Amino acid sequence: MKWLINTWYNRHPIRWFLAPISGLFRLITTLRKAGYKQVFFKQSKLIAPVIIVGNISVGGTGKTPFVIWLVKQLQLAGYKPGVISRGYGGQSEQYPVAVNANSAPAIVGDEPIIIAKQAACPVVVSPKRVEAANFLLAHYDCDIIISDDGLQHYALARDIEIVIVDSQRQFGNQYCLPAGPLREPISRLLTVDFIVSNGHSDKQAFNMTLHPAQAINLADPTIKRPIASFQSEPLHAVAGIGNPSRFFDSLQQNKLTITAHPFDDHHAFKSSDLNFGDQHQILMTEKDAVKCTNFAKKNMWYLPVNVTVDNRLDQLIIQKIAGINTDG
Repeated sequence: MKWLINTWYNRHPIRWFLAPISGLFRLITTLRKAGYKQVFFKQSKLIAPVIIVGNISVGGTGKTPFVIWLVKQLQLAGYKPGVISRGYGGQSEQYPVAVNANSAPAIVGDEPIIIAKQAACPVVVSPKRVEAANFLLAHYDCDIIISDDGLQHYALARDIEIVIVDSQRQFGNQYCLPAGPLREPISRLLTVDFIVSNGHSDKQAFNMTLHPAQAINLADPTIKRPIASFQSEPLHAVAGIGNPSRFFDSLQQNKLTITAHPFDDHHAFKSSDLNFGDQHQILMTEKDAVKCTNFAKKNMWYLPVNVTVDNRLDQLIIQKIAGINTDG
């Protein structure tokens, strides 16, 4: 599967063979969306405003850091947000499942744990987002629902749609699945409320920048180190995220000497994955760290990120929420 993903971001000729299937996929997604719009399919409208944070392409774009940032902005404004998620990578015997900082990634997935830990808000996972949202409203004091991913899950009515775009990979060859990375055609961007670009400046979008914070020791989280303190030693860099090169590039931009070890997105780590035959320090993302705590060693560190978003996006979102509440 990894080889196919790589073809999406170059001019590999296989796209011509897969193009007819992509055309069918695009037709089905268009008809499905129209079915919800024309009320052929049931769409659930909640009593609280719903904000979808998603993307139109497969793979990580930075949705989870943005969701954490958004939760914090809404909390500062006096709102009580809760987050729902698919919980990708987790397998629970029953749903919905409430998430906390100590939840098992094998049950609820990795990203929901990070959100619960960093955003200090209620988080619920379920493959059925309507089910997760109703559980959240029934059991917690929430007045706004944020969906981490779920742009294409039209069974849940939404009031605000925010799309995150990876500025490095963008939309690849611009084909829909399976010839390319798109879940929906690029024209879908014309109908969303806000587009956020994760990375370099984009005049058509609000720009989000991720800044590495202090490294935290995985075996003893009370121990922290500035990222610059790793410059004088060789390091192993581990990333099981949608775009591992983004993490590796950020380390090299901070003048670190790394050996890169990319893994598949949501990789279920085991101790042997991090056995590199030496005692060099190992740096990983926070998303990877939640799956490595059970076999953490003193040479393992993870890098949380701080998020900045330009052009007063937080205020524009809050203004739009106020308009929703007024209309209601």
